[in-house]
Amino acid sequence: MSNPSRKYAFDWSVLGGDMKLARPGLGGETRVEVYRLLQFTLRDILEQRYGTAAADEIFLEAGILAGKEFFKHYCAKAEDIPSLAKIIQEQFRDLGIGIVRFEVADPQNMTFQLTVDEDLDCSGLPDSEDHICIYDEGFIKGILDSFTGKDFSVEEIDCWCSGARTCRFKAVLAE
Repeated sequence: MSNPSRKYAFDWSVLGGDMKLARPGLGGETRVEVYRLLQFTLRDILEQRYGTAAADEIFLEAGILAGKEFFKHYCAKAEDIPSLAKIIQEQFRDLGIGIVRFEVADPQNMTFQLTVDEDLDCSGLPDSEDHICIYDEGFIKGILDSFTGKDFSVEEIDCWCSGARTCRFKAVLAE
């Protein structure tokens, strides 16, 4: 681990390394239900213990950390916005996170809007009044913050769970 004073400080080594050695029969794949079982039970416990606002804040912060780490690991070679968008689209698809489409990419005004179809977090869930992809907001923010060196605000403006059947995120420079 990178920080010996913390038991759970993130380090890429926790992701398993050589899957042929670690899981010779199963490999590195799992089902969406297993991912969601982890995500939603963890979220439930956090909400029970700390309240909805705190649980949302923790998921947002975790998403930001994950987005920054994702950027370092997968996107660091991006030279401009088009190459970053291409890498994100390819990696999200290859890793089974979702199918990304950039609807707006305006680097002049630092404004972006993108959709994530078949989103790992929520596609197929029942309709509700909520936009639930708070982790994804943080994830996208972490990627954009890392690439630009600026502070972004990312908001989910459409969600599968609110009837949109895609997740749409708007990213602007934070004020």
